[in-house]
Amino acid sequence: MDTLLQADLPLAERAYRHIRLAILRCEFAPEQRLRVETLSKQFEISSSPVREALSRLSEQGFVRSIDNKGFRVAPLTIAGIADLTRVRLLIECEALRDSISHGDDAWEARIVSAAHSLARIEQRLGDQAVILDDEWSQRHRDFHQATYANCASPLLDAMVMELFDRADRYRRYSARHRQAQRRKHSEHQVLMKSILERNVDNSIALLREHIQATERNVTQALQKMAAGKPAH
Repeated sequence: MDTLLQADLPLAERAYRHIRLAILRCEFAPEQRLRVETLSKQFEISSSPVREALSRLSEQGFVRSIDNKGFRVAPLTIAGIADLTRVRLLIECEALRDSISHGDDAWEARIVSAAHSLARIEQRLGDQAVILDDEWSQRHRDFHQATYANCASPLLDAMVMELFDRADRYRRYSARHRQAQRRKHSEHQVLMKSILERNVDNSIALLREHIQATERNVTQALQKMAAGKPAH
């Protein structure tokens, strides 16, 4: 994701990408106060573009705008991950179905390449919590984006990745508070094989389970954090 932070971007866009990325990586805690002056100093961008970026992030649900009290990072809640999962199942499953129906050789090659790249970094990371590694997170995103790449609807494709990024924030946050980490390698390999076989129904079923497993793990972690217990 760091490739998105080019220095030649307009200041408001650069501020937006910096703050959004920091929120997705959980560098700012849920409901943390976001002070324009502090962010301006941190990212070396003047206050007006930062304020514009925060307003944009508020419209997208990553930040809460509080009347006369500035901005706070959006909370992460059990109700929130449940709602996000419901929408992801509707949007991502339809996007995958459409992508498979329009798939070609170049699309298949992109999926295989992305899966291989993801597998390689998982081998290097070993028993580490992969979700907390920025490079793994980017390759994980690249793999799923590859599976949706031949979706014929640009709007649907954009919605898919926006929802995916929101889920990534939940994944990262809960992973920071879990002792045992979920191993996804086999899930991705099985999903890839089914997609390349153009088995639509099975691929959709695998994707649904993949998304719902994220909800279960995040919910369990959030419940244990709320109870003041370590998440296993």
